[in-house]
Amino acid sequence: MTVKLTILGATGTIGVNTLDVVARHADRFEIFALTANANVEGLFEQCQTWNPRYAVMVQEEAAAQLAARCHAAGLATEVLAGTAALVTVAAHAEVDYVMAGIVGAAGLLPNLAAAQAGKRVMLANKESLVMSGHLFMDAVRESGAELLPIDSEHNAVFQCMPADFGRGLPTVGVERILLTASGGPFRTVPLETLRTVTPAQAVAHPNWVMGRKISVDSATMMNKGLEVIEACWLFGTGPDEVEVVIHPQSVIHSMVQYVDGSVLAQLGNPDMRTPIAYSLGWPERVDSGVSALDLFAVRKLDFEEPDYVRFPCLRLAKEAMARGGTAPAILNAANEVAVAAFLDEQIGFTDIPKLVEHALERVTAREAVDLERILADDAAARAAAQQGIRDGVG
Repeated sequence: MTVKLTILGATGTIGVNTLDVVARHADRFEIFALTANANVEGLFEQCQTWNPRYAVMVQEEAAAQLAARCHAAGLATEVLAGTAALVTVAAHAEVDYVMAGIVGAAGLLPNLAAAQAGKRVMLANKESLVMSGHLFMDAVRESGAELLPIDSEHNAVFQCMPADFGRGLPTVGVERILLTASGGPFRTVPLETLRTVTPAQAVAHPNWVMGRKISVDSATMMNKGLEVIEACWLFGTGPDEVEVVIHPQSVIHSMVQYVDGSVLAQLGNPDMRTPIAYSLGWPERVDSGVSALDLFAVRKLDFEEPDYVRFPCLRLAKEAMARGGTAPAILNAANEVAVAAFLDEQIGFTDIPKLVEHALERVTAREAVDLERILADDAAARAAAQQGIRDGVG
């Protein structure tokens, strides 16, 4: 039986790597829909190769351009536009799997729709759980959806967990989760130099190939903070049971510590096709195209405790998760605004955590009772961060 797949964020790193894995198993998968924000050229090339039933551009003008190109090329692909169209192709009755590869809060609505529709949701968008953890996990349980993590760390934890971890980690003998982090490009640089870091330096990750926003998050370690929050929701635990371990080689992708003293780890080369292939094939293992890990070439594995002075975003994320309610959504929204401003050279690198903390102080977190409240506090946090930029916070 052929699996029909929608890829949200098809022209990004996750989407491109997903298509690379799918190409190795063309007999097993059919591309139902591909989506992108505004990359007309990239999505058109993918439509030519994969001939999906639908292609979605979030931006209306980009959709019009793509539709014209597809028509001129004689493609049967129907082009749709807007967030509502993302929801449509994510929750469509014919779709089996959804690769949730849109970066940031923009992925929340289609990802939640896929979960509510009972799809296999392969989640590369941690912000969905950061913003709406209770709502999202309730949707998964109520619909019978399969939720498989794509982030290399959470995918590694998933591989190291017992199959019945949903009964509760203490019940199945799990003591804590150890999330590894490379430490990014500024792990060892003098603290006083961080103030003058440029966007080009911040996006130059030493181990992983990622988009610009995620690369900056890795440099500030906000990415790891968001992953702590995501891990709590995925595995039903609290932030005190999730420990971050700096591991510069990025060979161990994460670990699970058991009450008997055992620690299980998942190792591999730093390549996103491994977790993508694991989630596409689960419970089977399929070829990912990634070469086997050469332990003799690696030679050694190093571990360090995180420095919360160097990486205040990690502290802010753990505090937001402990506070609960809409606090993680406020954190995420302010961070998105701050990172965009840094990439546009409006603020400095060390201003990012200051703006996030500013928003957390200005916007009062509330119980995350519904999507409307979450989105309202998200909007309030963005406004607070924008005001902080105008006021020169930092």
